[in-house]
Amino acid sequence: MPTVAIVGAGVAGLGAAYRLRETDAEVIVFERRESVGGRAATRRRNGCTVDVGANYCKDGDDRVARLLREELSDGLVEADGPVWTFDADGEISEGRGDDGSKWTYREGLAALGDRLRAASDAAVRTGTEVTGLERDGDRWRVETRDVGGSVDGDGDGATVRADAVVLTPPGPTTADLLADSELGDDGLRSTLVEAASAVPYRTILSVALGYGDRIEAPYYALVNADKDHVLGWVAREECKPGHVPDGESVLVVQPAPEWSRRRYDDPDDELAAAAAERAADLLDDTARERFDWAEVVRWREALPDAGADREALDRGADAGLFFAGDWVVGEGRLHAALASGLDAGDRVDADR
Repeated sequence: MPTVAIVGAGVAGLGAAYRLRETDAEVIVFERRESVGGRAATRRRNGCTVDVGANYCKDGDDRVARLLREELSDGLVEADGPVWTFDADGEISEGRGDDGSKWTYREGLAALGDRLRAASDAAVRTGTEVTGLERDGDRWRVETRDVGGSVDGDGDGATVRADAVVLTPPGPTTADLLADSELGDDGLRSTLVEAASAVPYRTILSVALGYGDRIEAPYYALVNADKDHVLGWVAREECKPGHVPDGESVLVVQPAPEWSRRRYDDPDDELAAAAAERAADLLDDTARERFDWAEVVRWREALPDAGADREALDRGADAGLFFAGDWVVGEGRLHAALASGLDAGDRVDADR
């Protein structure tokens, strides 16, 4: 039975594991965090369910859309309302022309990772960091380190042998791992490190602000179209069925990347106050400066601004090394990451 090691249990890694579920491969997924799903992340606070990473999953890929509507449909809901735009001056305009389905789950978008994990039937080792790879003949030695968490199966904090490896962490993290690995070909390692490290990333803060009254507006969310405002995104979480109790509101405010990078290490209370002030100004509603509670989540490597050199990454296939993630395709969308994982599973299966 061949063994496939997947590094990263975001939706790309779990998508690859799901694609391989009906093969004869033993699939092991390693995740440094204690939870799965990556940016499909959800926080619960004061009776509210808030998607604090990716805001929803679009229907931009047919295979992903079928998967969500069919096998992973339990609890699936759509955000109610369109996405409008605003410019550098805070002028709000109706529509932006891409208002397809915006899916999440009643219990939050993190349920996507949980459902993929269950459907894949793979061994998922959370709290387990992959520290290096070594090519040993025609197989891989996957070196791991236990950093705490739950483990499905044995062998955490040990060496695992695999016939193929799928790398899904963000480009810079993948580059660091490859640089510390022995691929058996220094030229190949240099090529892959360069391709992964060249992908630029945006840093984004996500600030959830809870209010005891309901905000009335004709839209679900506002997005900055010209990229010149201090805010990039403001969404009303109550537009997602089951997320916010009746009569209450939650704003999810995501400042622009430069502002997020500059203030990344500021205290949570200062970030929440600053986000609320700017959201109140955008909405022309001074009452939004006074919130009942706040939750701040930091994403150092949130979204790729470009894709990797696919021809360079494809050179790894001859050695049983594959790549997946939104950074591979250059589209910082949940559906793109999941589709990339499914595609990687296709390539692994075809290569065997």
